[in-house]
Amino acid sequence: MKQITVFFSVFLMLSCSGKRETETSKATAMRLITYNVWYGFTLVPDRKNMYLGWMQGQNPDVVSLQELNEYTPEKLAADARQWGHDYSVLLKEEGFPTGITSRYPIEDVQRFREGHHHGVIRARIRGIYFYVIHLHPSNWETRGREIDLILEDIRGLPQESRIILAGDFNTFSPVDSAYYAHGRLEPFFQDRDVANNEKNLKEGKLDYSVIQKLMDNGFLDLEYRLRPENYSFTGSFPSRIEKEGEHGDQRRLDYVFVSRNLEDRVISAEIINNDTTWILSDHLPVRVDFRLE
Repeated sequence: MKQITVFFSVFLMLSCSGKRETETSKATAMRLITYNVWYGFTLVPDRKNMYLGWMQGQNPDVVSLQELNEYTPEKLAADARQWGHDYSVLLKEEGFPTGITSRYPIEDVQRFREGHHHGVIRARIRGIYFYVIHLHPSNWETRGREIDLILEDIRGLPQESRIILAGDFNTFSPVDSAYYAHGRLEPFFQDRDVANNEKNLKEGKLDYSVIQKLMDNGFLDLEYRLRPENYSFTGSFPSRIEKEGEHGDQRRLDYVFVSRNLEDRVISAEIINNDTTWILSDHLPVRVDFRLE
């Protein structure tokens, strides 16, 4: 009987110790996922359960979402509970809403609509200001004005604020220019500009000015900075999901940028391209892990 009691005591001690380690680890870490979920799965409702299961398996702490078409706050909250989040915010209920969900309380929520094509959410989570981004899909001039508004808002935050911008920026980074040197994207966008009266190209060329503005203001492109030596470019769009029409060559449209005071907190950052994510949405998700105090 004494041996059983001792064994149980040791088992309980180890269990509690493991629980404390897990809780401590979780308290000092943060996993962020940003994902454009293509019309809120309204075009592929059969993929929704697969998406919920995938997100649950990722065990995220904060999720930035774009294209939550036909979502309500209640619907987003129900999704969030599937991956363990009790907190969520939806930008709007019409058009192409963005949203954010979190394991931790979401504070100081600001919704910006004026001057933005889709709109922007700004919220504070664990002392960090998150911007949920979805810039104009087909007009480089509008994207430039949108990023100027975002940067203006950032300048109004308290000094030394920790800031994360995550989402679908719908534009190109100069650090990826070598991967677009094949020249196939320019004629693709030229055709779109003529046929649909869009403004994808700037004087016949890909526009890098939006991302350049973020870089010039000190923001760090995490996926780019943490690419491994054997890196192979996939971009984040288009995926391999069944979708009508021509969508052009692979390109990176989805980013996570952080202020420099978060630089040494980043553990990993990558575009997730596997058998599941290639067919869930027309974009691939970006995942970033942080170490926080």
